[in-house]
Amino acid sequence: LKAQILAARPGHAANVAFAKKLKKAMQESDKKGKPKYNPSLPPVMDINKVAATLPHRYPFLLIDKIIYLDNESVAGVKNVTANEYFFQGHFPGNPVMPGVLQIEAMAQIGGILVLNTVPDPENYWTYFLGIESFRFRKMVLPGDTLVIQCDLLAPIKRGIAKMTGRAYVGNTLVCEGTMTASIVRKDS
Repeated sequence: LKAQILAARPGHAANVAFAKKLKKAMQESDKKGKPKYNPSLPPVMDINKVAATLPHRYPFLLIDKIIYLDNESVAGVKNVTANEYFFQGHFPGNPVMPGVLQIEAMAQIGGILVLNTVPDPENYWTYFLGIESFRFRKMVLPGDTLVIQCDLLAPIKRGIAKMTGRAYVGNTLVCEGTMTASIVRKDS
């Protein structure tokens, strides 16, 4: 990155604030790439490991597998089939995956990311606290494979995690936004 910036009123505080904004923008642009999905490769977590990690069960377990996981990002897959229970009423003759369930699938994948940061994830719950700036770009239809990526925006502090999420069908961005979650020990 090369730039020449001329400031009319330069000062230390303004320079520090600008440098922080620039650093944040660069970090976010590094994470914006679509996750690479190869269905022939083995998953990092299959449906059994996902079910052992999260408390959700059918019909509300909305993740089929995790294809990438590290301390700062995760990618998972939801195969959307015509047999999904929600297509019965949303909408008859014109099935579309509800946006709230896309957000829930993203939150569950984000929960896997947050639980990956503790040494004993089976002893913790993750609770969804909030969403910001969610946008739905395209409809998700039966037969689509939803590839969802979540990235931590900052280190987890006091049990609160803030992350971005993006969902793709093929190379098309279908949904994106920011989520906040809390991680709580089960015995508290």
